[in-house]
Amino acid sequence: MTGSADQQTQFSIHSQEKTMNTTANETVGFVGVGLMGHGMAKNIVEKGYPLTVIAHRNRKPIEDLVSRGATEAKSLEELAAASTIVFLCLTSSREVEAVINAMKPKLARGAVVIDCSTGDPTVTARLAEELKALGVDFADAPLSRTPKEAWEGTLDAMVGADDEIFTRIRPVIATWAGKIVHIGGIADGHRMKLLNNFIALGMGALFAEAVALSRKVGISVDRFDSVIRGGRMDSGFYQTFMGYVLEGNREAHRFTLSNAYKDLKYLESMANAATVATPLASATKNSYAIAVAGGGNGPEDYVPHLADFIARLNGLETK
Repeated sequence: MTGSADQQTQFSIHSQEKTMNTTANETVGFVGVGLMGHGMAKNIVEKGYPLTVIAHRNRKPIEDLVSRGATEAKSLEELAAASTIVFLCLTSSREVEAVINAMKPKLARGAVVIDCSTGDPTVTARLAEELKALGVDFADAPLSRTPKEAWEGTLDAMVGADDEIFTRIRPVIATWAGKIVHIGGIADGHRMKLLNNFIALGMGALFAEAVALSRKVGISVDRFDSVIRGGRMDSGFYQTFMGYVLEGNREAHRFTLSNAYKDLKYLESMANAATVATPLASATKNSYAIAVAGGGNGPEDYVPHLADFIARLNGLETK
């Protein structure tokens, strides 16, 4: 940069003021106030951002958010028109694409759409290009942790976005995230999320098989747990998984088997495009496919319940 020291200082102050004013003037829309989205949206509105939300099937989250100061939109177009930043927290890329297409007529130039879903990176990249042609920016900011952390505002976010857009959206993401990592450009957040979920879901598949084998050879689940818990193999994920297996808490880890299977299919697609051999990822995907094909595809069939499907496959009784 050229110019005098005074000019550079004035430029720096102007840039800071521009950023602060942009942040202060943001109006936020949120689509998908389900298990994770409800807590995220609650934190956005409670921390001072004007918030517009829209109902899907369950009205309870909407009524709660409106009671906290949010505005309910009657349509996706109305929500888009009211928002400079729109968060999406949906089931898959298919739903994300449908919502974006519905909002397109009313998205203003300069708006930002932030996809917090676990998406297919190829779809993410394509949607970003479509929005760019309309003068609308895009970022992917998938999540890690559970609805409990969403409510507390301490989720992890892995963000794929251009540097300037990341700087703009970070303060809003910080209302619901305790850890924010700028992974790279558009779709890199979704790529990292698939890797993250592969590790977590892979552990779930290992735990389910290990517990089944333990029972088969005569070692009770209690004794199995007494060795693992507190040792090097222990983890937060292990504890929530065993919250169901050991204690029968069906809501210890509220991430559905069908969503797990979907994420592993996205991972497999990413690996195929990169020409990477992933025998462990394929085996993990097949474990969840067994569960989903065996009936574990409902909205209350969660990842720890995989243990039951693997147990039955091996002739063991379940709760």
